[in-house]
Amino acid sequence: MNRDLRELEQETGYIFRDRDLFRQALTHSSYANEHRLSKADCNERLEFLGDAVLELVCSDYLYRNYGDKPEGEMTKLRASIVCEPTLALCAEELKLGEYLLLGRGEEATGGRGRASVVSDAMEALIGAIYLDGGFASAKEFIHGFVLNDIEHKQLFYDSKTILQEMVQAEDEGELSYELLREEGPDHNKLFEVRALVGDKEVGRGTGRTKKAAEAMAAYRAILKRKENSDG
Repeated sequence: MNRDLRELEQETGYIFRDRDLFRQALTHSSYANEHRLSKADCNERLEFLGDAVLELVCSDYLYRNYGDKPEGEMTKLRASIVCEPTLALCAEELKLGEYLLLGRGEEATGGRGRASVVSDAMEALIGAIYLDGGFASAKEFIHGFVLNDIEHKQLFYDSKTILQEMVQAEDEGELSYELLREEGPDHNKLFEVRALVGDKEVGRGTGRTKKAAEAMAAYRAILKRKENSDG
């Protein structure tokens, strides 16, 4: 059941003037097909626009706030922010999946929790805010819900590589990942994984894919290490 869109407006702090545009941003192509709507009524065109607005705002932010970083590093950092897993993480914070209009098939196969679906919806929402309220409104939304906590988002994106480098630098042993459990039907599984250095557990994570669970386990292991070194 879809939640009241006014709840999402309260969460984002942005009130739409054009309610149809708001609804379109949350309309997946599967819903449009099922209800015989035109191709233009789903959120794919808004996603295309939102992707461009997001990239510009992100580039502007990095240019202004990371004056010490060369172009190559800024490109890599931007990629970590606008990629599907990170946008899905941002969408999860807003519970965006709960507001989507999905076709029955997409609903039945776990579309509300699928990273590709919710990250696309996040971009579509940015596109809709841009059209409804202008660039300043879209920029404010992106700063509040995508560019917040960049360091942690980059850590999450690169977590397996960063943890591998940490372990190798300290010559602690071999880093591996062990699947602890998987549950749910094939279309909507949940995986739990632990990261091990030698036979010592250093972090646990869950995710909708094994890869996502491994990334979360590595991310938690890094955070634990940072806490210990800071302490």
